[in-house]
Amino acid sequence: MTSTKKQKAVYKRILLKLSGEALLGAKQHGIDAETCASFAAQIKEVRDLGVQVALVVGGGNIFRGHVESQRFGLDQSVADYMGMLATVLNGLALQNALEQIDVPTRVMTALQMASIAEPYIRRRAMRHLEKGRVIIFVAGTGNPYFTTDTAAALRAKEINADVILKATKVDGIYTADPFTQKSAKKYKKLKFIDVLKRKLKVMDSTAISMCMDHNLPIVVFNLKQEGNIKRVVLGEPIGTMVS
Repeated sequence: MTSTKKQKAVYKRILLKLSGEALLGAKQHGIDAETCASFAAQIKEVRDLGVQVALVVGGGNIFRGHVESQRFGLDQSVADYMGMLATVLNGLALQNALEQIDVPTRVMTALQMASIAEPYIRRRAMRHLEKGRVIIFVAGTGNPYFTTDTAAALRAKEINADVILKATKVDGIYTADPFTQKSAKKYKKLKFIDVLKRKLKVMDSTAISMCMDHNLPIVVFNLKQEGNIKRVVLGEPIGTMVS
């Protein structure tokens, strides 16, 4: 009886935000196949609990719009569109990894590219989730100047997700960078307004404001520890809750 209770998810529908850098693994650039396979296995674990799963994936492992625009002298809009295309590559790689372990997956894009991905249509996305398919949202919002964090907040609200799971390299939000400052302390819980006031680097301010306006909680957790996605979904107190 106790073990059954332990396996009961506290969320019915989640949106997992993965940065492009998360797919690097030990590589300096591109997509690491083992890392993709690991994420796919963890997502399958969560789906097997009966949780509906959507993802928004970044593209920083391939192309970072705001950085590269300065380096190459690109117009910001052009650089952002290039970054959106990078997210499509990541989405297709994750789809392949998921389908290799028999998880039905759909890639939905904010930019039209009918040969390789479905156009994002909200009703169709909802239908996929109800049928138990994993959705990977790519190409951000389809507009330049908006980050994939903002895309995650937007899509999460559109599909009525219960929570955004923001996967990072550290186990939550800290007062300072824990890699450079040993005195940095971790927050267990934070209010949206405090994240904005303290300029904490969780998600960009547009994404945080959107979540605050629509009461959409965010859990920031360490993706590098295998099994953490499932732990968050089961309600274990890991990471930092922003609400």
